[in-house]
Amino acid sequence: MSLHPRLRVAGAADQWARGRRRAAAPLVAVLLLLGALVGIAPAAAAAATGTVVGWGLNDQGRARPPAGLTGVTAIAAGLDHSLALKSDGTVVGWGHNFNGQTSPPAGLTGVTAIAAGNSYSLALKSNGTVVGWGRNDSGQASRPTGLTGVTAIAAGSQHSLALKRNGTVVGWGNNAFGQASPPAGLTGVTAIAAGANHSLALKSDGTVVGWGHNTHRQASPPARATAVTAIGAGESHSLAVKRNGTVVAWGWSKYGQTRPPAGLDGVTAVAGGHRHSLALKRDGTVVGWGDNSFGEASPPAGLPGVTAIAAGWYHSLALRGRTG
Repeated sequence: MSLHPRLRVAGAADQWARGRRRAAAPLVAVLLLLGALVGIAPAAAAAATGTVVGWGLNDQGRARPPAGLTGVTAIAAGLDHSLALKSDGTVVGWGHNFNGQTSPPAGLTGVTAIAAGNSYSLALKSNGTVVGWGRNDSGQASRPTGLTGVTAIAAGSQHSLALKRNGTVVGWGNNAFGQASPPAGLTGVTAIAAGANHSLALKSDGTVVGWGHNTHRQASPPARATAVTAIGAGESHSLAVKRNGTVVAWGWSKYGQTRPPAGLDGVTAVAGGHRHSLALKRDGTVVGWGDNSFGEASPPAGLPGVTAIAAGWYHSLALRGRTG
């Protein structure tokens, strides 16, 4: 999730970051002139049922949900765009749209889950099929022929994952690091997550399996990653929630993204961005850590009642008062 709209996987762990460096100078100038680019969607806007709050970098409005958006049941944050699933089964997108990533196909309904990657989007329909749109240079937005029986989806930089009803995982798109090729014999999977170029699977026995790019050991869960109930993946780091409500993190940690705050517990879900991490607590509050250059790791004050979180490259989202 970098700032560059046409970033391509180049084979290094910070390939998205290079896109950021190319755009950094003009972006800083714009930020100095237009402070509104770094914005927090007013927490007051989340008073209604099923609303979304965003914070962090707001270039092209990625962190600011459309006015009047309510009835949301799920959220997703990509490189530089955001998605919301509504209770009527339709999808709303906002932020960068250079590749059509925020423009769901006409007539798309019956959606039960969403995922956002590097300038592309995925939707899971109630019939177990997957629909993709946006950037598709590696086939990441084109589901494999005959793919059905899907219960969950995940989107990385340029690869996609689907969890099937039988507990197996299917991957497609860019496979330069094997990120789209689940290990042979992988079964009993209950959840999946996709980083930039690595993938994770949570098994029914509470263990985590990783594959793909592993320069920072992001695809190698530590021995303490047991009794896991939820997982998340950032650009080159990984996160897991344990049954006791604590967080285990591993992988790239230059900005502290794999070092949860001391004493953090009561966690039910996690999300990873480029260099920041988020945790949703049982009491409906959100905790962030890691890089905070654009405020992406600093949830707005007075943000209780959160039911879901999502982390983009430099922005974050929270869902409040979920319906459905």
